[in-house]
Formats: sequence, structure tokens, C-alpha cells
Amino acid sequence: MQVQKVRVRNFRMLKDSELTFEKSTTVIVGRNNSGKTTLTEVFRRFLMDTNPKFNLEDFSLSCHQNFCKAFLLWKHKRDNKKVREYLPFIDITLTFNYDLDCDELGPVGEFIIDMDSSSSNVIVNLRYELKNGKIDALFENVTYSNDKKLREQEKRDFFRILKDRIPKLFTTNIVAIDPGDEGNRKPMELKEFKSILQTGFINAQRGLDDVTNKERDVLGKVIEKMFDIAQTGNGYLFREDFDTISALEDAVKDIQRKLDTDFNDHLNLLLPSLSLFGYPGLNNTSLQTETILDVKRLLENHTKVRYPGNNGFTLPEAYNGLGSRNLIYILFQLYEFFKSYMTQIPNPNFHLIFIEEPEAHLHPQMQEVFIRKINEIAEEFCKRFSIERKWPVQFIITTHSTHIANEASFDSIRYFLSTRSLDGYLSTRIKDLKNSFSEKTPKETKEFLHKYLTLTKCDLFFADKAILVEGATERLLLPKMIEKLDEGKQPDETLSSRYMSIIEVSGAYAHHFIPLINFLELKTLIITDIDSVKICKTNNKKRKSRNKCVVAEGLYTSNACIKNWFSNDVSIKELLIKTEYEKTKEYVRIAYQVPEVDLVISDATHALNETAVAVTEEETDKSFINEQSSEIQTLSVESRFAFTGRSFEDAFMLANRTIFDLNGNKPEEFALDAWNKAQKISKTEFALKYAIEETEWNIPLYIKEGLMWLSICTN
Repeated sequence: MQVQKVRVRNFRMLKDSELTFEKSTTVIVGRNNSGKTTLTEVFRRFLMDTNPKFNLEDFSLSCHQNFCKAFLLWKHKRDNKKVREYLPFIDITLTFNYDLDCDELGPVGEFIIDMDSSSSNVIVNLRYELKNGKIDALFENVTYSNDKKLREQEKRDFFRILKDRIPKLFTTNIVAIDPGDEGNRKPMELKEFKSILQTGFINAQRGLDDVTNKERDVLGKVIEKMFDIAQTGNGYLFREDFDTISALEDAVKDIQRKLDTDFNDHLNLLLPSLSLFGYPGLNNTSLQTETILDVKRLLENHTKVRYPGNNGFTLPEAYNGLGSRNLIYILFQLYEFFKSYMTQIPNPNFHLIFIEEPEAHLHPQMQEVFIRKINEIAEEFCKRFSIERKWPVQFIITTHSTHIANEASFDSIRYFLSTRSLDGYLSTRIKDLKNSFSEKTPKETKEFLHKYLTLTKCDLFFADKAILVEGATERLLLPKMIEKLDEGKQPDETLSSRYMSIIEVSGAYAHHFIPLINFLELKTLIITDIDSVKICKTNNKKRKSRNKCVVAEGLYTSNACIKNWFSNDVSIKELLIKTEYEKTKEYVRIAYQVPEVDLVISDATHALNETAVAVTEEETDKSFINEQSSEIQTLSVESRFAFTGRSFEDAFMLANRTIFDLNGNKPEEFALDAWNKAQKISKTEFALKYAIEETEWNIPLYIKEGLMWLSICTN
């Protein structure tokens, strides 16, 4: 049995969102403020409270206008049914799947209302809505004049009134829905619903980092709850717990007998002498003290979790590392949830446990271990108590950890994406990697991505924008390039103000990321090399080899990403005239070396000026200038292919030829000199030198164009 999916409507950013659950663990990822915590909160509100309450602020902003529409309909005496059609509500619809071969369905049997013997689904809707007969109470005494000058103020007053009335006039209604006939519904009680679904919540803020003088015994409080469960639990399952409680109570009784004699005799001496006031008289009895102990009170007020120390001392809970305490706390809580579930008679059919940000204070390796081991916990707990039936628990984990997200399988990941609608409101879209990505992506691409993400821990799931680079040189120099590009811009217009994920991946593999990037709707720049090659003859007359060469001599590219983007036989000349539009597909733009056109024209103009100075004044007439200007344009067109780098390093040199003292009389000679010099450098030393020591240089044109595209595009 499992909870298959949930649909949430009109709760904060979850305007209308549907999420499917995995049978064991579902991992929820996404950028900040994408609605991950909102999902946990809506479950908490509906299922943890005996009388769920929501406020006006909990309704999605996009549905607030419907309150106004409903009010106007009521004001114009329209039918109450029509008014209710516009009145906003908050609801969740859960779809459960049960085992058709199960002999005993338990509490869920009351929610099966369809007559289809082949159906194994149960649908339950919980809706927070206006109580029946309360439309007049919701809108009465609201001022409305239809005066344009007063409209905004009256609207503010209207929502102030709603804010006060909604918690009083709204209620939660629950219905079971026929999977085959939505009109067939059966009203249910919240108590009945909680008998089929148990929930548990481990919050992100756990109070573990409070190290003030007042000790916070967070772990000790969990022990108290375990005692409560053991007291009221199923003795057949947890006989060991009952024996432990009996032993605790016997120990306390021994202490109690001592308190009733020696301790209270001495304590009585502390009482003031009441005889001064004539007490006790003939009809009054004497006063005496009595001290009563029980295990519950001892646990509540005096039990702390301590750690072994030296010399007979124990260390307070707060003295252990936050990571260890966090892991222990999660384990304690899960153990408590397990025992709470197993001691209920009958057991609920389904159990959801929400764990928010388990990575808090855990080092990366521990985060990876946690997500790998979480699925083994249910089996381990059952094994310890020799319980044959399974614990039908499903874990819902929200995280910002790349280590957890990348360690989890694609099938278990749900990506939360906040988008702005045409009316300007933000809402959450939930993207299912299992259904929308895994099933449509080639197996080899999916396997490569999972292995790569697991090894590198890249943070695509949490980034605002991304850049994929060819190697370490580009990765080390990119921050400086972005800094140069951001100069003079307003803070909110800069690339550095965005959470940028920079991933090092060679041109042979970059194209594997494109399906995932488009699925995530993440604006991404791929910076790769043009990798020009020429065709050479070999000793075998039937075969020809493709050798590396400068761009001027190249016919084709050996770069797998470029060939995947355009075609296997795309030529170098075709690549050099590709437009911005052709280099962009969906959310991705590719950038490879292009001619440093500005430098070609600059060099030709400089040569023209030198010539003009050398000739006589008569020769520098208008016709001469026109002729030379024409040669400049011819030069820029003819030389553009030659003045292009093959890789990042020689492209960087061509963009900064003065710094690198490139030699040559023709563009192809400069390009060849740059290529030769690039072969001899240490790439890491090269990158560090120009990232830290010598920072006055030009950004290669192909990277500059790509970064400009990335800076102006919005997700």
C-alpha cells in the first residue's frame, strides 16, 4: 500500500500542483522560495491539527481577486451557488493505492466507495472552505460605493475584514471520491481519515544549535515521547518495553518508600510553627509533607541525554557536535514514529514522514550515507522486534544538499520550479524526473548524468543559471570575466548577483546535459572549443585521418557537442557564420571560438594611419582614404576565419595579442603563433596568473557574447 500522489490547490505558491510519491523515498529539490517547505506545511496544517485553520495569507495571491468577484455577486443578489463557485478554498486531494489481494483492508475499507472490483485506488479530498450558510456572515457590513476614488481604500478594508472572518467562518470538510465517478462522494470525518494515514514531521529548525547557558535537551524530550508510547503501546509487540517500564516503576517505588520515611520526617521540620496562631485547634488536624515521584515526572523534568566523559564525569548533550546530534535526533524521531505507528490498533494503512533539510550540520559524506541508508530503516526496525508485517512508511525529504540530491536516483527526485504567470504572481510547478525526464531520455545519457552528478556533486538543481565549461582554465578565469562584464551595472542586473553553477565538462560530454537543463528550464551557457581538424592522407589509401590544425586550415570540427548541436558534417566555415539564433535552443546557448573581428579592424585601421602619415599631403586625398577604407573592410572579411582560436588558450592570446607578443604579418600567422605558444603553457598556471596576478586583459569575443546572452535572459 502506498500514497501515490497529492494535488494541492490555492495554498501559498502551490496554486495548482500535483506531486507523485515514490514507494520508499521521494526527494524534493529546487531553488530557494520554490515551494518545498510549503508542501510540508500544508500537510502539517491539515493532518496535525484537530481543527485545521488557515489565514487569508495562506491563500494563493492569485486567487484573492476571486473573493472580490464573489462579494460583487453577493452584493448584486446572485444565487448563493454561483457565489460559492468563486469563493476560494484550500484543498489537498490524495490518491492511495491498496493491495487487492489483502485479506484485511483495515480502516481504509471505509473510504472505498466504488463498485469496480479491479480498482485499487482510494481518493480523498480535504477542503478548507466557507461553512454552509455563512455567505452573509462573510460579506455583511462591507462598505462598497463603486466610487473610483474610494476603490483602493475600500478594497484594503475588505481584505482586513476577511482576514478576521476567515478563521471563524471557514471549516475543513472531507470526502471520499469514487475514482471512476467524481460525482460520487461520501462525507467523512477527520478522525476517520487520520485512522488511515499517519504523518510525522522532522522540522528543519531543530533547536540543536542553542548553546546558551540554559541547556536545551532536545534529545531528552524525544526520550519522554518514547516512554509515553511504551506506556500505551501494544504489549504483544513491545514486551521488552513493558518489562523496562515495570523495572523503572519498581526502582521509583523503592525511592518512594525512602521518601515517605526519613526524607519527609526531616522535611516536616521546615514547616513553620502554626501554634502561634492557635493552629491546630480541637477540630483541626496537623499538617505534614508528602513527596510523590513517578517515572513520567522524572522523565519530563530531570532526564537528560549525556555523553561519556573522563574521571567519572558525563558531558551535556550540547557538548557533542551538531552533526552527530542532528543524526541522533533524526534516528530518535524515526524510532519514535515507528513505535507510535506499531502500537496503534488497528494500524493506519499509510504512513508519511516528512524530513526537512536532513543535511543540517552533516558533513558531505554523512549526507550521502543518510540518503542511501534511509530506505533500510523501516526494515531494520521491524527486524529488531521480529515484526513480520511491513512498516508502510514513505519518506518525503526536502533538501538543498547537492550530495543528497545527486546521490538519489533520478526516479525519486521532484523538482520544484517557481514561475511567474501572466498576471504577475509566482506559483510552483512540480516537475517529475521519473515521468517527464527519465522515460524520455536515452538510457546512456541518463546513466552518464547520474554518474557524473554523483561524482562531481554539481548543483544544477539549485542554481538560477548555469555555465558548462570545457576545462579548468575556463572555470578558473570565468569569475574574473563575469566581474569585468558586470562593471558599471546595477547590482540586480549583474551575473554575479545570481546563484551561478559553473560545471567543468569537456566538449565530448556537454551535450549529455542538454536534456536535463531543458527539463529544469535553467538558462545555461555551454562554452566549448571549435576543435578544428583537417583531412590528411594515411598509408592506407582507403582511410584518411583528421588531424588538429589552426582554424584557417580546418575543414571540420571534432567537438562532439558542436556536432550534436548542428550536424556531424558541419564545416568550420559554416560554424563561423552561425547566428545567435542558431546557437540557441530552448534554454541553452552554445559558445565556441569566433573571429576577433574588432581586433582585425583595429589592426587594419592602425596600418592605414601609419600609411597616411608616411605619404605626402597630396596623396592623402579623399579617393585614397576611400580606397584604403575599402581594403579595411575586405581585410576584415577575408581574415575573419584566420583570426580565430582553436581552443580557449590561443583564443585568449588572440584577444590579447599585445600581452603575449604574438608575431606575424598576416592573421593566419598570428593565429599559428598563438596556437604554438598555447601548446607549451601549463593550463593551471596560465589560469591562475591571469585570474589573480595580471587582470588587465580582454575577454575572448565568443565568451563575451555568451555571457552577455546569459546576463540578459531570464528564467
